[in-house]
Amino acid sequence: MAEISFDDFLKVDIRVGRVTGAEGFPEARRPAIKLWVDFGPELGVKRSSAQITAHYTPDALIGRQVMAVVNFPPRQIGRFLSEVLVLGLSDSRGDVVLIRPDQDVPLGERLH
Repeated sequence: MAEISFDDFLKVDIRVGRVTGAEGFPEARRPAIKLWVDFGPELGVKRSSAQITAHYTPDALIGRQVMAVVNFPPRQIGRFLSEVLVLGLSDSRGDVVLIRPDQDVPLGERLH
């Protein structure tokens, strides 16, 4: 495992947001869901494509807080521009489980 400095870690901007919109993304190469995530007044609403269909439906994601890297460059996925990377962990089958705070926190709060 490569070591990084604390200053390197601080360059990764990980924040909490709330899913305000979600829909299936059938044209993606791998099953995915399009997300619209509100990060509060500083960052606003950002879009993300997430391969999370094994555990989540679009309707079940609305209102959920999620963690995301907000300072990666946007990535074009088909006709959809993904602006943030929503974070998750793989379960025992390799399916993604989202990372979220265990209590509601203010939108846009930075991980530290």
